[in-house]
Amino acid sequence: MRVGVISDTHNPSVGAEPPPEVVSAFDGVDVIIHAGDIYQPSCLDWLEKIAPVYAVELGADAHFKEDVRVVDMSRVLELEGHKIGLIHDLMVPGVAQEITEFTPLSKYFPQDAKLSDALGKVFDSDVDIVIFGHTHYPVVEEFQGILMVNPGSPSLPKQIRRLGQVAILELGPDRKNAEILDLSTFS
Repeated sequence: MRVGVISDTHNPSVGAEPPPEVVSAFDGVDVIIHAGDIYQPSCLDWLEKIAPVYAVELGADAHFKEDVRVVDMSRVLELEGHKIGLIHDLMVPGVAQEITEFTPLSKYFPQDAKLSDALGKVFDSDVDIVIFGHTHYPVVEEFQGILMVNPGSPSLPKQIRRLGQVAILELGPDRKNAEILDLSTFS
């Protein structure tokens, strides 16, 4: 299964919809996961023209109260035998800062602790993949057998308004891997 992963689209403040390069980057995906800062349901409508969408939103009640779709603050999906924890603003118990390329779990997670236990407190479930957003910094890190993915932002990477990134997650019964895609390569 091929999964398109996107976060922090911030529509309409950075444009009416995500950058058109997202369509090319997500060519052939089976589903799309949006990790929040969607702001308006029309962004999900735009993505659903590409593939079915699963989404979370911090403050979902405010942005999606009139929408029939269920958009929660966090959720756990099962795809291809993997349990995927999905949340916008991930704060891992035991880690004092957000996870970015500069603050990887391998360096900042307590060495005597189990990441699965910490994430169980966040998702009330065991997960082997976590997809999150909020920082606008892309991250792909596997730590203690758990794949952590933040796709960055397609239009505000590292909080700078320009073309950014999305991610592709490849799943199979015995495999999971993710890759960050720079949208400028699709323009």
